[in-house]
Amino acid sequence: VVGKGPVRTGVTAVFPRGKGSDDPVFAGWFTMNGNGEMTGTTWVEESGFLWGPVLITNTHSVGVVRDAVIEWIVGKGRMHSDEWSLPVVAETWDGGLNDINGFHVTKQDAWAAMDSARGGPVAEGSIGGGTGMVCNRFKGGIGTASRRVPGEGYTVGVLVQCNYGGRAPLRIAGVPVGREITDLLPCRAPCGGTRSDANARLAQDLGSIIIVVGTDAPLLPHQLKRIARRAALGVGRLGGLASNSSGDIFIAFSTANPQASRDTGLARVTMVANDQITPLFEATIQATEEAIVNAMVAARTMTGADDLTVYALPHDRLREILKKYNRLNP
Repeated sequence: VVGKGPVRTGVTAVFPRGKGSDDPVFAGWFTMNGNGEMTGTTWVEESGFLWGPVLITNTHSVGVVRDAVIEWIVGKGRMHSDEWSLPVVAETWDGGLNDINGFHVTKQDAWAAMDSARGGPVAEGSIGGGTGMVCNRFKGGIGTASRRVPGEGYTVGVLVQCNYGGRAPLRIAGVPVGREITDLLPCRAPCGGTRSDANARLAQDLGSIIIVVGTDAPLLPHQLKRIARRAALGVGRLGGLASNSSGDIFIAFSTANPQASRDTGLARVTMVANDQITPLFEATIQATEEAIVNAMVAARTMTGADDLTVYALPHDRLREILKKYNRLNP
């Protein structure tokens, strides 16, 4: 029932330097296919900086979350009356499982996401903005992964909100998992068999993915745009197609160079030489691929609006398929 639920949605917040810091980070962004929204990116492109957190929610809640970010900053005493804010808020569509036109996300939900943000392991699967998301017609959501780059020991971390893809193209570790698991399709109660009774949108290769890449490697904005572009290759390795109706938008930031935004004198910054950046590209691709898999592995079967059920990726069958193709040790 529109306005009453079921409610299968939420908000995820990422603070590049943690909640206690107001220092911006160098950033760059990229859109692989643009049927989506990530607010604030015009200023990211112009200035080379990301100011404040990145929030992710559902398509019809971008506005309320954006306003909530500004109110949260003002409420913390971090913005004076002559200052302004252009928050970065991204979205994917959860209107299959969620009563999206009931507008259930509130400012309080966004404030709670920001207030509860902390370092350490990240909850994955059907959590936050990823609560109602569907990936490759399995249950999707939030996923994370990271890689340590040899040499200087820089770390690349990736967070995804995955909500894209048809079943057949899905490949994990190069294995055609989507062609091996042809049942467990989204369906409306009562469910059974291999036929999907879901709406036409879920039956197509539609949807979106938001990717946030963070690193401690000293990279400049143009280099971070290159990093953001490489996330697309991680999506492609799993069979993502960037279909016409997909919103695939990626942002990358570096926590190095904390004094780069100083407003007087000269700002001296360091950067990884371009000839040394390729291992960071590789780390981004690998971590993106793994983060998407982790989102599906962590998610659980969910029933939502109009009795739609979206099944979790079955762990036992996935292991058997990977063994069949010699991707796992016995």
